[in-house]
Amino acid sequence: MNEGGVILYPTDTIWGIGCDATNEEAVRRVYEIKHRADSKAMLVLVDSAVKVDFYVKDVPDVAWDLIELADKPLTIIYDGARNLAPNLLAEDGSVGIRVTQEEFSQGLCRQFRKAIVSTSANVSGQPSPANFSEISEEIKSAVDYIVNCRREETDRPKPSGIIKLGQGGTVRVIRE
Repeated sequence: MNEGGVILYPTDTIWGIGCDATNEEAVRRVYEIKHRADSKAMLVLVDSAVKVDFYVKDVPDVAWDLIELADKPLTIIYDGARNLAPNLLAEDGSVGIRVTQEEFSQGLCRQFRKAIVSTSANVSGQPSPANFSEISEEIKSAVDYIVNCRREETDRPKPSGIIKLGQGGTVRVIRE
């Protein structure tokens, strides 16, 4: 990932396609692999709440409570993203960030020391694979590296909750 590579890896929800979230060319490759329009933003994973401050200009106070109290994976969409590849952001300059608590993805984020793109390991418009065995050969052959961890799992994890924090303290639940 330090050299712009794209990986396939297990996250705190489903398997994801990932790359350095600060590398515009790597992010472009992820859009290409997914056959997805780059007008559709992708979220990023970080290993701790402290990192959110580095990627968001002004983190609303309520975000810290939401992160601390979340009992399942939670993606929060923040206005005023910064220090990320521009083609990763939504048209309004916002970004979705999830503080991962899962052992592998948290360790990966910690070791990489930057935010990592996390988008479902499927071609856009196709169903999201629940586990490694459901990931298409097209996706597997398009990435630079496939993590050799948790491939044998057959459980069906749920996607993260999504909350958008807006101007003036507005909170909108997008997905529970």
